[in-house]
Formats: sequence, C-alpha cells, structure tokens
Amino acid sequence: MTDNLLKYNDFYGSVEYSAADECFFGKIIGTADLVTFEGESVDNLKKAFAEAVEDYLVLCEEAGKEPQKSYKGSFNIRISPELHKEAAVIANRKGISLNSFVEKAIYEEVHA
Repeated sequence: MTDNLLKYNDFYGSVEYSAADECFFGKIIGTADLVTFEGESVDNLKKAFAEAVEDYLVLCEEAGKEPQKSYKGSFNIRISPELHKEAAVIANRKGISLNSFVEKAIYEEVHA
C-alpha cells in the first residue's frame, strides 16, 4: 500500500496537497460515488476523512445501497500487442495460463 492513503474502518482515502490552496484534499476510494474531503493540516484531513466516511455511510443507509463497490474479480486491461505477446510466451514457458501469469504478477506487486 502506498503511503499516500488514509484508512478508516474498511475505507481508503487518497491524500494530495494543493500548493495554490495550501490545503490537503482527497477522495474516498472504492465507492460508486465521488466523496471528497479536505483539511488545512494532516490532523484536520484525517478528521475530515473519518467524517466523510461516516456521512457517506448514513447516506447509503438512507438510500438503501451498498457503500463500497463490489469487485467481481475480472477486468479488462489494455497493453501493447508486444507486451501481450511476451507475457503469453512467458506464461506458456512456465506452463500456466496468461490469466494465472497476470494474477501472480498483480499479487506480487500488491504484496511487495
């Protein structure tokens, strides 16, 4: 996980800084909606993030919807044809499917 993320309960929030506005800001990651927060200090940002999550949970409950995106475990990626071919050749050489090869590469990157 990157250092530029906040965590509150099971939610993650991005962290960025605006020099022009002299404030920190971010958005909740993994929701179907755009939920933002900001603060003038790190402590303010953390508090604003927690409040944004709590407010969002209330809104979702009132609307009868799940707060977090569901992930089905499949997605499309676009890579160059050359990289696609190289990956397919390596996967074949290892005796595994291209899908297994990509899953392993993502797993290793996520857990590095």
